[in-house]
Amino acid sequence: MKPIIGITTDFEEDGRNILKNTYVQAVIRAGGLPMIIPVGLEEDVDQLVEMLDGLLLSGGNDVNPMLFNEEPHAHLGEVSPSRDSSELELARQMLKTGKPILGICRGLQVLNVAVGGTLYQDLHKQNDGPILQHIQKAPNTHSSHYVQVEKGSLLESIAGSERIQVNSYHHQSLKDVPSVFKVTGVASDGIVEAIESTDEQFVFGVQWHPEALSEKGDAVSIRIFERFISACAN
Repeated sequence: MKPIIGITTDFEEDGRNILKNTYVQAVIRAGGLPMIIPVGLEEDVDQLVEMLDGLLLSGGNDVNPMLFNEEPHAHLGEVSPSRDSSELELARQMLKTGKPILGICRGLQVLNVAVGGTLYQDLHKQNDGPILQHIQKAPNTHSSHYVQVEKGSLLESIAGSERIQVNSYHHQSLKDVPSVFKVTGVASDGIVEAIESTDEQFVFGVQWHPEALSEKGDAVSIRIFERFISACAN
């Protein structure tokens, strides 16, 4: 049987739960059975976690800084409190079970906050040095900058290289990363681009959007999903 993969959704002001089809198709191509998770199921997280073989935390709006004990920066973007609470509870419960998790863009940030980490609310305004363009002005299937990959990491085993090209659509980024995760990918400006678990559980987060790149046949992006689904099937 195919592993059941829960994919979190974004929440619009008009009440719609939305999710780009690229996430769904990437899971299907890799051999998983996607299950769309709407916002607002905090009370049913235990049952959800029991049903799922893996969790994909999708991209979206900013994470509420009050969840990591900061007040909002002037350049904080739109936040969704209900989505934050749903996803943080899901992430924490999945971490407890040892089931695989893949976090993409915002999903990477949610993983970090779930274990006590912090974020730059606006990476351009809160860093002193020169910063790359992290909200690229190009199609999402275009790779806009490089990521340096940690030797011996899960990411290196997937990428087959110590340097990869990625796309980029974010203005928040990881600041303090707790010791339960290790940083295994960074951009040339020092922005964290990938983290993974320090134990045997498959917990992997990337700041870019492999679901978009995989649509155009990017080999590294395809292997990210294949490795995730393989972990969920075990």
